[in-house]
Amino acid sequence: MARRKLIGLITAVPESTHAKRVMEGVFAQCNTYGYDVAVFASLTHFSMVQRKYVEGEKNIYELINFDLLDGVIVDTISLIEDGDETIVKYICSKLKNECKKPVVSLNLHLGSYPMSNSSDAEVLKEMVEHVLDVHHRTDIAFLTGNKDYPVSEERLKVFVDTMQERGFSVGEDRIFYGNFWYTSGTALAKRFANGELSMPEAVICASDHMAIGVANELAKKGVKVPEEVIVLGFEATQEAALNEISVTSFESNEAKTAAEAVDMLRKKMEPNAEVVPYKREKGKYLHEGMSCGCAPDLLHTARSFKESFYYLCRNYEEGDWLDNIDIGILMESYLIEQLSATETPAQCLEKIYMNTYFLRPMNKFFLCLREDWLDHTSVMTSGYPERMKTVVVTMKEEGTGYYEDEKSEIFETKWMLPQMFEEHDRPYVYYFSAVHFQEKMWGYSVLQRELTETKKVGIVYRNWLRNINNALETAQAKNTLRKLSIYDAMTGAYNRRGMDMRLEQMLAEAKEGDSLFVSVIDMDGLKYVNDNFGHAEGDFGIKLVCDTAIRTCREKEICIRAGGDEFYVLGVGQYTEQDMAERKKAFYDKIAYADKTSGKPYPISASIGCAIAPIDDSLYIIGVVNEADEDMYKSKVERKKAMSK
Repeated sequence: MARRKLIGLITAVPESTHAKRVMEGVFAQCNTYGYDVAVFASLTHFSMVQRKYVEGEKNIYELINFDLLDGVIVDTISLIEDGDETIVKYICSKLKNECKKPVVSLNLHLGSYPMSNSSDAEVLKEMVEHVLDVHHRTDIAFLTGNKDYPVSEERLKVFVDTMQERGFSVGEDRIFYGNFWYTSGTALAKRFANGELSMPEAVICASDHMAIGVANELAKKGVKVPEEVIVLGFEATQEAALNEISVTSFESNEAKTAAEAVDMLRKKMEPNAEVVPYKREKGKYLHEGMSCGCAPDLLHTARSFKESFYYLCRNYEEGDWLDNIDIGILMESYLIEQLSATETPAQCLEKIYMNTYFLRPMNKFFLCLREDWLDHTSVMTSGYPERMKTVVVTMKEEGTGYYEDEKSEIFETKWMLPQMFEEHDRPYVYYFSAVHFQEKMWGYSVLQRELTETKKVGIVYRNWLRNINNALETAQAKNTLRKLSIYDAMTGAYNRRGMDMRLEQMLAEAKEGDSLFVSVIDMDGLKYVNDNFGHAEGDFGIKLVCDTAIRTCREKEICIRAGGDEFYVLGVGQYTEQDMAERKKAFYDKIAYADKTSGKPYPISASIGCAIAPIDDSLYIIGVVNEADEDMYKSKVERKKAMSK
């Protein structure tokens, strides 16, 4: 079976009404053709005030390997907020330098790439006629988007043409350019309210966000909406339906635009393949709200409200609540408390695995982290390392998947997700999202669903990932503090506190007939090295002695830095006098080799002493250590005498 074609969709804020409609069209058409889809999206608005968090979200676009995609769709308008085109320019540059596959932009020009821009003329004309025929307002101001944007100019042209067809002229003082965002609507409303511009009878906006800005600012300034001025928006977003002054709005044709972008790619990828026209599900385009004075579309408002409603009291006896997880269920699960209560990274990953049910419906979920994500000294804020580690995998079938470290898979990051390219019997969508704490990158997550699944990633997924991001930061911090509390920072050996903890555990697991083994190791000539070559060189010698001691350890033995240049090796098990002799010889052989290959102008050596004692009620640990210490000093003296001859 040939590998399925893979379409990359670059977008932002997938929970927005706009992005949902884009995905609806892309998914429907890709499902028709049997194509997989990989969605790369920042889950937050680029204009969000938490700038470091935004930087972390934007990093997901660094992951894209265009060589693995067969075609690319860029939802260009979603990558622009408040007129800021920084992300668009970055994506355009990345495509130019890295992408050799066909690319289609939605609604806006993106460099020299072709654009899909299905006309909304019919719907826009209906908007104007609604104001003229239903509300009998003829002095209409029109606020469109950015000047010279095709979508802005098209929507403006439909307004002007419709007004002229009905015998009304449109003056330049009634045409305004904005940025599709709240800010330009607010700014225009202020100009009307303060008398800089004469107040119109109606304001039609080319986006709901601008319409909300107009309606709210007018009301704030004491202008009655809709009695004095009616306001209409475009796109029928959830925000418009739930605004305090619900905004009358018309649905756009974005799903069709996106579906036709898939067709454009298909003609490039498979020139001889059939192109099947996209058919939009029949439904209502106009959704009335309070802003025009019509009876509000209560069904549309209720659906928008239901998607956002936070249920405080839920019937968990119902069998279908797991398939209808909303933000209320997530927040009332106390997930962040569950994750924060974990003591170790392994427990944290297990708890993440246990709580992936919040992502239903799903086929698979993958959490991919940097191999060194627990190393607090390794900080990465841009891009991804050459290799990633899949630390959590959850599958649709309960009880499948893993979170254990020994099952984790390490793969080359350039493959993004190797499982995408395994044979599968139906097309899927893979949502790629950044996993990070502020701007600090941990890795990324991938949520796999069927293309026919109507539920898209939204507020639950975004906030679930926020909890995971915070949990990973906490797990790293706890792990670092734990290491600092039981390990020596310079050598990596256990410190005395760590020795007490581990030895207690080792003795508790001892079997009948076991002995306690202790070796004491002390570096020779540390003062000479410090005085003549500096303390940095002395530290080098200490670490080399420690490394040598660790290399002589048996399985389950531990190495402890007991003091400046003194180390212990402790073990529990079957030991003999011969074992002690062999241990000494092995250590002296290894330290001699380390000295020979160190490349230092000073000698590096150490002395070792050993002792064993049966584990019984009479065991006196300090006594065994002292015995090994005496043996070490005896060896040190004998070696000095031997070297002086």
